[in-house]
Amino acid sequence: MKKRYSYLLKPIQILLDIFIISSVIFAIRDKEYLNAFFLFFVLFFWLITSYYVGFYKVHRHYHALKIVTLTAKQYFMFSLGYFAYFTIFREGYVVNNQFVILSSILLIIGIVKFISFYLLKKYRSFGNNFRTTVVAGLDQSSKNMIKLFKSKTNLGYKYLGFFSDKKYKSSDYLGDLSQIYSFAGQNIVDEIYCSLSTLSDKNIKDLKKFTADKNISLKLIPDATELYSKNQSVEFYNDSLLVLNVKKLPFEFKENLLIKRVFDILFALFVCVFILSWIVPILWVLVKIESKGPLIFKQFREGVNGEEFLCYKFRSMRLNTQSNYVHATRNDKRVTRIGAFLRKSSIDELPQFINVLLGDMSVVGPRPHLESLSLEYQKDVDDYLKRHVVKPGITGLAQISGYRGEIKKKSDIKNRVRLDIFYIENWSFFLDVKIIIQTILDVFKGDEKAY
Repeated sequence: MKKRYSYLLKPIQILLDIFIISSVIFAIRDKEYLNAFFLFFVLFFWLITSYYVGFYKVHRHYHALKIVTLTAKQYFMFSLGYFAYFTIFREGYVVNNQFVILSSILLIIGIVKFISFYLLKKYRSFGNNFRTTVVAGLDQSSKNMIKLFKSKTNLGYKYLGFFSDKKYKSSDYLGDLSQIYSFAGQNIVDEIYCSLSTLSDKNIKDLKKFTADKNISLKLIPDATELYSKNQSVEFYNDSLLVLNVKKLPFEFKENLLIKRVFDILFALFVCVFILSWIVPILWVLVKIESKGPLIFKQFREGVNGEEFLCYKFRSMRLNTQSNYVHATRNDKRVTRIGAFLRKSSIDELPQFINVLLGDMSVVGPRPHLESLSLEYQKDVDDYLKRHVVKPGITGLAQISGYRGEIKKKSDIKNRVRLDIFYIENWSFFLDVKIIIQTILDVFKGDEKAY
């Protein structure tokens, strides 16, 4: 089991800088503009600029010049926002004092950042805070990488050995390429470095899938003459060794998950307070008049990682025994008259905002399926299970693209899964907003597949 604490470094650095900025502002007691709004503005702008500049994304192979570059970008962007605040003040004493605050913040944070950078490197040189690495395939480029791991101890890499289909009489040789999977399963491996010149496309594809499942970073060591995909970022180790970093998916970044969750909660609260609060009693009367049974229909659906959860909908059918096995079809006799309206307008999905607040669903994501149907779909679509890496959604890219409702042929589910995977691999906050807006427009203009 991994016991790593590197993930704490970034939060600690952020909190330390927030403390420094707050302390500097309160140390200079100018009542004319020292207030909570000024402090909030400065802290907010610092965090926003640091996010876009990548000020806190400092990798262990970075050298001092890279830190200088990051710091200069952050200082420039932050200074622009900082001075913009003072455009609302008059000239004079305030203008003179603002330079004292800014220069103090930048000076102290700069000193702390470089001291912590060198102290961390010194700490790593004693064998602490390391990341374990193995190499797959052996050529001159991978040999240079191994030499770097062994010589630069302050980078914090613990080299375990290499795998190759060619046999070597070396203490570092761990076996052929097929043995890397069992080795990584039995030992703590943080990063796998692959030689592109010695590994086949199938080897790379298999390793990508394996490392994604095991949360292991995959690095590609290329030939100097190759051209590379835009989906890979280039990194230089020790200023000369070129490494391709396989980019993570959007939902592998915790900040993206946080943004999505905060938006989900706020949007769901809005719907519950301003829509569900008055529509529930009206529908309770209408549904009860036409058929016996509860207003809310509950059904187990598959959620994130394939775990089941209880999904809520307004009941649109008469009570029947086929709900857990059969999709609604056109002119389905089970659907009531009020139920037909609810399904056509998608109002029957509104209780799922309760699922969003409970954390079982998201506003946008792949639609949740019944386990019985999910098992059937897995046989037809190889990548079907990739949908389960994120929370299911009330609406999604597949739904606004015309793939909703009844599955009539195999191409329907294949296209739905294809769009779901595209959404997962290309997520952005603005993509969610676009999908929500299109969903609302579809509700008003109607969808022929909503039955």
